[in-house]
Amino acid sequence: MSYSLLIADRSYSSWSLRGWLCFAAFDVPVTVEDTRLYQPGFTEDLKRYAPARTVPAARMPEGGILTDSLAIAEELATRHPKAGFWPEDPTARALARSLVAEMHSGFSALREACPMNLRTAYSGVPVSDAVQADLNRIELLWGLARQHAADGPWLFGAYSLADVFYAPVAMRIAGYSLPVSEAGVAYINAHLAEPNFLAWRARGLEDSPQEAYRRAYVHIDFPERLMSSGA
Repeated sequence: MSYSLLIADRSYSSWSLRGWLCFAAFDVPVTVEDTRLYQPGFTEDLKRYAPARTVPAARMPEGGILTDSLAIAEELATRHPKAGFWPEDPTARALARSLVAEMHSGFSALREACPMNLRTAYSGVPVSDAVQADLNRIELLWGLARQHAADGPWLFGAYSLADVFYAPVAMRIAGYSLPVSEAGVAYINAHLAEPNFLAWRARGLEDSPQEAYRRAYVHIDFPERLMSSGA
């Protein structure tokens, strides 16, 4: 029996992207099941992953259920210690865990103002003081991480769970044309060109758009533009 993972709309569900990358980016085989956010079948799909109330949710090979992306990440790291989920250096690993925990619980202004939308990108979006404060904090954390990086474009050199958890942040910054430094742009561009992300977004664009959800939760009235390879 293999792992199974329940995810929702690829274009809109940032937490589903994180949960999926926990498997895809580290070559952990998984059977993926799809649902649609806030649709009649959403609750029924979640029942198969009880006690989960949200996505992503994962079922372990022996049947145990993980109901949160951070739980999925840590359990897979424990079960697959050689897969490279965390940096090997203890100091870097501690910082990576701190970055992931802060992403998991913080940056509410950025989340609220700029919901993930991989179908549409915007220009001319105003940046509130609260969103700018989140961006400043994010760039500070990215800079601290890069002090532990050797070769490679990722936060700690090699791709890790820190990059998994900041992938949707990179998408928000790119999609809403938010101001970041040249180093931030380079990191975002690495995500935009990453093969697993490209596969995720392509599959999401193949799905029929959930227009009611888009209008209610992710649409904003600013000029739209194509999502490019740059931020």
